[in-house]
Amino acid sequence: MSVSSSIEPRAAGLPPLGVPGLAALAALVAGTLLLGLYYGPVQGVLFLIGGALGISLYHAAFGFTSAWRVFIAEGRGRGLRVQMILLAIAVILFFPALANGVLFGNEVRGSVSPAGLGVIVGAFMFGVGMQLGGGCASGTLFTAGGGNARMLVTLFFFIVGSVLATIHFDWWISLPSLPPTSLVTSFGAAGGIAVSLLIFAAIAAVTVWVEKIRHGTLEKEPASPREGFARFLRGPWPLVLGAVALALLNFATLALAGRPWGITSAFALWGAKGAQAIGIDPTAWAYWQTPANAKALAGSVFADITSVMDFGIVAGAMLAAALAGRFAPSLDIPLRSILAAVVGGLLLGYGARIAYGCNIGAYFSGIASGSLHGYLWAVAAFAGNVLGVKLRPWFFMERAAIRRIDG
Repeated sequence: MSVSSSIEPRAAGLPPLGVPGLAALAALVAGTLLLGLYYGPVQGVLFLIGGALGISLYHAAFGFTSAWRVFIAEGRGRGLRVQMILLAIAVILFFPALANGVLFGNEVRGSVSPAGLGVIVGAFMFGVGMQLGGGCASGTLFTAGGGNARMLVTLFFFIVGSVLATIHFDWWISLPSLPPTSLVTSFGAAGGIAVSLLIFAAIAAVTVWVEKIRHGTLEKEPASPREGFARFLRGPWPLVLGAVALALLNFATLALAGRPWGITSAFALWGAKGAQAIGIDPTAWAYWQTPANAKALAGSVFADITSVMDFGIVAGAMLAAALAGRFAPSLDIPLRSILAAVVGGLLLGYGARIAYGCNIGAYFSGIASGSLHGYLWAVAAFAGNVLGVKLRPWFFMERAAIRRIDG
């Protein structure tokens, strides 16, 4: 995707943070300290890593959704090629640690899940939802935190869809599937890295071939209105810098949490707690009867690693938007756009749960773990994106700006 075409040049000086920026900064500082005090220093640091993820996503405008849409609609593959760089860095970092089972003295495991019909259907639903909702899981959080009011609608129904999927989760996992399979265990760390890099190179080569056929030349990164430290602080970042930051921060998450970065399991948890608040008992559903999920539902959301990191992403994105001088929410949202956010959010939430993750938990972290289900997710989600791109004109009357900052 194009990163900075919608970012207007501003003066080089640091703009006033304003109330949103100061609130975000205060939340990051206070949240880190309080979480560290009540839930341990690791929980506080993971919240701060979430904040860094939010800043990186916003400043690099690192959207999975828009990158896929640009390639499908226009044949421009720069965003997809940077995603391959992201995955390449991740597998090089992750595979040796996962093969060893220990990282910096802590036990670690990958995001490896069964690959079956539930993944195919769920990822396809998620792909359609990406284009209608206007973002993926990470995109929904960082754009909502950055002041996009429409994405709050998507986020709400993302949560609703997530908890609805937990009602039927046991049926979906009963469908035919392959057992959890990892390139790390199948080929070893070095062999798995080699196989992964060949796959990423092949995908990048296809995007180059398609783009040259359609346009003759490859798209270049737009010039930035800022340079040096001002660009680092206020953005826009080069897209590759965003990829490097996300890979390193995911690796830090693996080291601290013992497993890679995820997003959407927290949405199901929030939805279940909301259901409890209105008198619905989710503990009757099989999903919430597993020891880990039952413990999460019984405890505070601040004890849940994924929730804490999600809160950090929102705060970090809000701070980044304030630093960029771009935090300006608007409630002037067309009705069809709201309808797209509702439908898209429901598809995103339901699809992510039954597919064992989203663009982060299944695609990024799954492939970084060498999981076969991550690759299956990517293929099915891309197919869903193709349909979603075809459906967009009905929901968005004007021709959508392909290069806007969204997921």
